[in-house]
Amino acid sequence: MEINAQKRGSKLYAALVGELDQHSAEKVRIMLDTLIHDITVRELTLDLSGVTFMDSAGLGVVLGRYKKIHMRGGKVIVTGVSASIDRIFKMSGIYTLVERK
Repeated sequence: MEINAQKRGSKLYAALVGELDQHSAEKVRIMLDTLIHDITVRELTLDLSGVTFMDSAGLGVVLGRYKKIHMRGGKVIVTGVSASIDRIFKMSGIYTLVERK
């Protein structure tokens, strides 16, 4: 799993590439938490167009980052959601928490 991130003001854009599953979730969680450790980050956009596979561990990564950003009054946006990831997100109800663009 690879993460390409850019910060502009209070917005952080992170493009994920690869599989977001039980094998990579901890690494991704640590990398994203390091990036959002900056308390000025109020908006996290996760570009998932490069994610080839996601399981419940990946869903947990997204949900956990939502909780951290939401606690500081921010929001999480997901983009580039494939049909298979969209099904997981719809079944989980995560779209009630994160915005999809």
